[in-house]
Amino acid sequence: MMRVLIVSFYYEPEIGAAPSRITNLAKGLKEQGVDVDILTCLPNYPQGKIFDGYRGHFSMQENIDGINIFRYWTYATVSKNPIKRVLAMFAFAMTMWAFAFKRSRIKQYDRVIVQSPPIVVSASAMLLFRKIYKRNVVLNVSDLWPSSAVELNFMKEGSLSYKYTAMLERFIYKNATSIMGQSQEILDHIKKFVPDTKSFLYRNLSNNLSVKAEEAVAHKRAPFKIVYAGLLGVAQDIFTLIKNVDFKSLGVEMHLYGAGNQVNDIKQYIDSGAENIYYHGTLSRQEMDKALLQYDASIVALVTHIYGAVPSKIFDLLPAGVPILFCGEGEGADIVSSNGFGLVCSNSDYKGLEDNIRAMKNMSEQDYGQLSSNCKSASLGKFSFKRQMQDFIAFLLE
Repeated sequence: MMRVLIVSFYYEPEIGAAPSRITNLAKGLKEQGVDVDILTCLPNYPQGKIFDGYRGHFSMQENIDGINIFRYWTYATVSKNPIKRVLAMFAFAMTMWAFAFKRSRIKQYDRVIVQSPPIVVSASAMLLFRKIYKRNVVLNVSDLWPSSAVELNFMKEGSLSYKYTAMLERFIYKNATSIMGQSQEILDHIKKFVPDTKSFLYRNLSNNLSVKAEEAVAHKRAPFKIVYAGLLGVAQDIFTLIKNVDFKSLGVEMHLYGAGNQVNDIKQYIDSGAENIYYHGTLSRQEMDKALLQYDASIVALVTHIYGAVPSKIFDLLPAGVPILFCGEGEGADIVSSNGFGLVCSNSDYKGLEDNIRAMKNMSEQDYGQLSSNCKSASLGKFSFKRQMQDFIAFLLE
């Protein structure tokens, strides 16, 4: 039996795209007969504080669904202050080295999968597991840093922090045994640095066992209900979106789920009298899968085009047959439009989004049903989690 260690800053019971993708990966490997361990920090995302039951510990070990999870302390924060956010990354990058005392266990791993970003954490893990313990390390890249940080205005190109992060980027690419990336753009970028390193396109597909395709409703309701379920942060900027789209005049309802640093602003805006907008807090992954079935469309948004970024929410929506209103550009927009999953407008094009909402609301039942059918069919075929996992295991065994 192959033994794999996954090193990630995020893991369940945390919620959101980042912990969801790693949890799905771990469980998918386990379902295919792989022995999986997780090295992560004490859960704190996206609230920015250590969860109840985990506080007061430097480290903890637990077993969830047959997966051993080794957790270590980190500095937890959701502050917009970049210094505090960097401190959180450095904290776990250092405390994870306590895992090095489990020397005999580390030597038993056939593969170590290291998640990046955070790039400081992935660089620390690369140093520990590749350079010191000589393990085969598969680098899992979900966003390109530092370029993504520049596009989101977290960092200035040419600054000291940029140069340091770029140095770490080159280090992790050049030392990885192989690469897995969540978009073709990511893999194309990395090949500029390491053209001969083997790579695998690993989409953030939904390992969705709680919703079956036949349960999804392929007809519109009245009133037309739109959902956004995910991180409510700067990169998505749902707060600005709901202020600029007149859901009441469109005759539709907008329902929000999730956590992040914009939650308080959103709640205050709704409380101030905003109509047809509802915030429901957070749900577990299984609860959210079921909740999606009551909605007619979902907004997937990025405030700016981030090269390499493909929102995993696209794939979460497919099994539920929920057509997509995509606000963005690049590979994510191409996936939605070329596969007939929904309608697309540019980043922060709120007039275009309103036009697309109106168009989808007024679609014939046949045309709307086709969008829903395209989503469900893709989740069972082209974007099947099980099929991808089988191909990925074959890649690991090469």
